[in-house]
Amino acid sequence: MAKKTLLSWSSGKDSAWALHQLQQNSAYEVVGLFTTVSETYQRVAMHGVRIELLRQQANIIGLPLTLISLPTPCTNTQYEERMRKFIEHAQRQGIECMAFGDLLLEDIRDYRIQQLAAYPIEAVFPLWGLATDTLPITMLEAGVEAIITCLDPKRMPAGFAGQKLSKEILAALPIDTDLSGERGEYHTLVINGPMMKSPLSVKVGETVARDNLLFTDVLLQSR
Repeated sequence: MAKKTLLSWSSGKDSAWALHQLQQNSAYEVVGLFTTVSETYQRVAMHGVRIELLRQQANIIGLPLTLISLPTPCTNTQYEERMRKFIEHAQRQGIECMAFGDLLLEDIRDYRIQQLAAYPIEAVFPLWGLATDTLPITMLEAGVEAIITCLDPKRMPAGFAGQKLSKEILAALPIDTDLSGERGEYHTLVINGPMMKSPLSVKVGETVARDNLLFTDVLLQSR
């Protein structure tokens, strides 16, 4: 029987691709998404994505979304306390696995495993170990469309902020850039792909500098 699984949803390409992989694996049944968001800004912290976009993504995917609100700034103690409450609630709901879109950073993977160690919930990493230099190309060729919502201007050209991720952009990145953005080079918002039933209709707003990063605001397109 497929294991009831919750997926950590960042709004970006890696969590979307993790969902796509899990949807093709009969060992898992993804029954919901969860995202940590800033109480102050009402956005995904690193991606800068508005909560209404998260909700619309979940609607298009067809899965319930749980938001875990965190203060800004957030201490490690505060983070762990709110995650503990969420994990305990998930356990009571019969969740057997929590999945994450991590690719490369072992310290983050180990931390997630440690968080779940006290519970009968397995940490699952469907993308772990995949080649970060070719994975974005695989995603694009499969129909994933994503907008760059945050980037580090010290690591990649500032003009890519707010642009759709493309093979041309990937080819133009500095030679020492991780093409998947695993070292914080950039973050994305997925607006279409095989894990979505229809495209997310958005418009790109202004780009602002904050905390040495560039954040591009993306809004739902009114119909």
